[in-house]
Amino acid sequence: MEQRVITLFHESIEAKMQSGEQLAPLIAHASELIVESLLHEGKILTCGNGASAALAQTFTSTLINRFEHERPSLPALNIGADNITQSAIAQDYTYNEIYAKQIRALGNPGDILILLSAAGNASNLLQAISAAHDRDIPVVALTGRDSDDIVALLDNRDVELRAPEMSYARTHEVHLLSLFCLCDLIEQQLFGGHE
Repeated sequence: MEQRVITLFHESIEAKMQSGEQLAPLIAHASELIVESLLHEGKILTCGNGASAALAQTFTSTLINRFEHERPSLPALNIGADNITQSAIAQDYTYNEIYAKQIRALGNPGDILILLSAAGNASNLLQAISAAHDRDIPVVALTGRDSDDIVALLDNRDVELRAPEMSYARTHEVHLLSLFCLCDLIEQQLFGGHE
C-alpha cells in the first residue's frame, strides 16, 4: 500500500514536469490577458463541471480573497457555484444553458471566462464559450483529453491550456497547478514581486 502511494506521487510529479514546459508560455500569456482585463475594470468568470467546478471555485476564491500575500480583492465570480440559479435555468430551459444564460446576463466585453474541462465536450461548456464570444469575452480553457469540440470553438483571442493525455486525476492536478501559477503571475504583475 505504501509503495502504491509513492508511485502515485511520482506519477503526479512526472505529469506536472511533462506539462510545465509545454504550458509555461501559454500560462504566462493567459495571465497577461487576465491582468489586462482586471486593469480595465473587467472581471473573471469561471465555470466547469464536477471536479472542474471545484477547481473553478478554488481559483475564484483565491482571486477574491488572497493567494500567497495580502493584497486587494480581485473581481471574480464562479457562475457554477449558484445551484439555485442553475436549477432554475435547467428547469425552464435546458441544462445546456446553465452557464450561457449567466454569461449573457453578467458578462461584459473585457471580462474573461476561465473554463475548465478535464475531459470531454459537455454541451453546457460549449454553450458557455459561444455566449462568451457573443459578449466579446475571451476564453481561457483548461482542457484535457477528448476536448476537441471545445478547442474547435476557441478563436485567436482565446488560450487553451491542455494537459497532456493522462488520467483524470493527473489532469485535475495539472489544472490546479496551472490555476495556482495564474494566481502567482497575476499577483506579481498587479502588485509586484514577493520574496
